[in-house]
Amino acid sequence: MAAPYPLELRKRTVRMVAEVRPDYDTEWSAMKAVAAKLGIGATETLRKWVRQDQVDSGNRPGVASEEPAELKRLKKENAELRRANDILKAAASFFAAELDRPHTHS
Repeated sequence: MAAPYPLELRKRTVRMVAEVRPDYDTEWSAMKAVAAKLGIGATETLRKWVRQDQVDSGNRPGVASEEPAELKRLKKENAELRRANDILKAAASFFAAELDRPHTHS
């Protein structure tokens, strides 16, 4: 499912919150003002963007945006390697059994 807000809008919105933050008593107030100005339905949505940006920039602990995609890629690669390994084990067993069988030469 595509994100309802384009990535560039989210980045610009997060920058705006940082820029206007000194003009407000709280970060939430700044977020509410920016969300209203840009027509973002829920201030909580903007808060999540800001928090994720803080994680991605290393200013807050958490899971960076690219980590879930990397984890998915690694899991897929791991599954492919396991399948290849199973095939190689089966082939090795087959050939080992062939070597152990007595052969009759005509």
